[in-house]
Amino acid sequence: MLVRKYSGWSIIMVLVFGGASVNRAQSNLLEVTSPDHRITLRFGVQSQKGQEAGQEGQLFYSASFNEKPAFENSALGLELADQPPLGSAVHIDGTIAASGVDDYSLLAGKASAIHDAYNSLTVHAEEGASPGRKFDIEARVYNGAVAFRYNVPEQAALSRYRLTQEDTQFRPVTDALAWALRLPNYQSAYESEYVPQVLSALSNQGGVESHILNGAPMLMHIPGVGWAAIGEAYLEGNAAMYLENPTGSWTGHYVVSKISPPVDGNGPAVDASLPHDSAWRVILLGDTPGELMESNVFTDLNPANRVADTSWIHPGKASWDWWDGDLGADGKSAYTTANMEYYVDFAAQSGFPYMMLDAGWSGKDILKMRGNVDVPELVRYAAKKNVKIWIWLYSKSVVAQMQEAFPMYERWGVAGVKIDFVLRNDQEGIKWYYDVARLAADRHLMVDFHGATQPWGIQRTYPNVLNFEAVLGLEQNKAGSRDGPVDRATFPFTRMLSGPMDYTPGGFNNVTPEDFVARDKNPMVMGTRAQQLALYVVFEEPLAMVSDAPSAYANQPEFQFIKDVPTAWEATRVVNGMPGEFVTIARQHGNEWYLGSLTNWTARDLRVPLGFLGTGRYEAEIYEDAADAERNPKHVSIRRQTVQGSETLTLHLTSGGGCAIRFVPKS
Repeated sequence: MLVRKYSGWSIIMVLVFGGASVNRAQSNLLEVTSPDHRITLRFGVQSQKGQEAGQEGQLFYSASFNEKPAFENSALGLELADQPPLGSAVHIDGTIAASGVDDYSLLAGKASAIHDAYNSLTVHAEEGASPGRKFDIEARVYNGAVAFRYNVPEQAALSRYRLTQEDTQFRPVTDALAWALRLPNYQSAYESEYVPQVLSALSNQGGVESHILNGAPMLMHIPGVGWAAIGEAYLEGNAAMYLENPTGSWTGHYVVSKISPPVDGNGPAVDASLPHDSAWRVILLGDTPGELMESNVFTDLNPANRVADTSWIHPGKASWDWWDGDLGADGKSAYTTANMEYYVDFAAQSGFPYMMLDAGWSGKDILKMRGNVDVPELVRYAAKKNVKIWIWLYSKSVVAQMQEAFPMYERWGVAGVKIDFVLRNDQEGIKWYYDVARLAADRHLMVDFHGATQPWGIQRTYPNVLNFEAVLGLEQNKAGSRDGPVDRATFPFTRMLSGPMDYTPGGFNNVTPEDFVARDKNPMVMGTRAQQLALYVVFEEPLAMVSDAPSAYANQPEFQFIKDVPTAWEATRVVNGMPGEFVTIARQHGNEWYLGSLTNWTARDLRVPLGFLGTGRYEAEIYEDAADAERNPKHVSIRRQTVQGSETLTLHLTSGGGCAIRFVPKS
């Protein structure tokens, strides 16, 4: 139903369409609620100083959660090249209310079958004065999330969409505690720590304008309200969003969107024909941080699967030559075909479907092999053992040669490509992600993006995109000590909100912080071995590396858990957790459940209700920190016990420790 406004911006009726409702709230605000009525999103126009009520003004939104204000009036607007700002002098010219359900399946993700209902509202905004431009805000309110985007239609007042900046504000009602990913510029690999600090601390104090970039998603705890996270979804045709506190004041506690500019510095951030839709802006809301993790809204907001035949796409685990330094059976480094066959043998013996061949087989010309590893021969050798090969590629070479290279890799029989050092998410960079995904799908190649921006739900549209890195991963142990239990307890609540992350777990050379030494060959990891096992459940990794040397796993009984744990899931339940402190996640695969729990450097006992199991009895195969694991972090205790959903397990996690459990139904 379309409702027009005839004076000012007052709407005097309730709109009902397809089960959704839009009400005229206090102060003439339009509002739409989530299906469970816990979230209310409101829109209005705030008249400028000196104007009469009902005149042109700034378009804004606000949101409440559990009947408490969560985000106060936050401006909506666009800056267009050679144009005055759009959104600061408009009136609401009508609305469309609707409702819908996102019903789809995922080959890889936190759930396999998605059914997410939402109510929606499209707000038509128009300038009353010349040039009389118009745009829409399309909003959806899910249980647990708000999403909106800008729709700019064809119109006489605009010939083209040339965005120089987007002025979307996110104003929590208080100075929220935020977990911020500080980034040095617009061309980073998103590989850094999420630092907890109040939003006002993100400003450049002393009255100067802020230029501190923060990656999205950004987690927040809003005191007295709940938990929130700001992110984005469906970037096709657009550039990525960063977040900045622009206030330059110790009293300022909000962030505004910053759109990634072209890497060459020329032209607007987004240049497109009309009509044009922006990326979706997403706000997750929950009583606990774990609720945010269970949301599928980032894939909900992306287009349906464009790959007709997905029978060749399979998540799974891979042996990997790079992290341990290409160590062979003799303990020496060698980047040769024979040595890579050793990793293939290990994958076959372990039941892994893949072996990841990392950098070194080619130079910048990815159509030619260097001669040290014969990739087609390695593929043929692996095929005899039911193992498939992934190969590493340099992103700039992919830009130049993928039209010729991808068909060649298909002829070779390569399963997938790991593309590294992307380091961009401007409009042209985002277009490249889609071009790669489409061409790779045409050639039956799966994709793992490294040195990349964070995911935005593209895996729904192109399910051959299994993984993104964009995380401070295990590789950090080769050069320094930035990786550790605190970050591992933080990433599920921050980085992982937006989608899968290739952290590359599985380090078995586990040491205490006092014994840790960064080294390239046979690297060490801080924290316990049981924590490394738990990461295979806690982290969402459809393509999961088994990072260490094959010799590291030989005759280690706890390696059985890595062999057993799957990488695709039917359901995910966050049992408990607090960012940077601890987390426990249970995931379902078929009729089995797997659980991973880990802590930071604080030892703790966690009570884990097993209600996610439902009815029936299960044998729990428990891999936990041994009694002396704090001093000897390689030590793992393995035990079995019969459990059922009505019970509660108590897990003892040592400092830097963890626990991994496989639940198998008992007949």
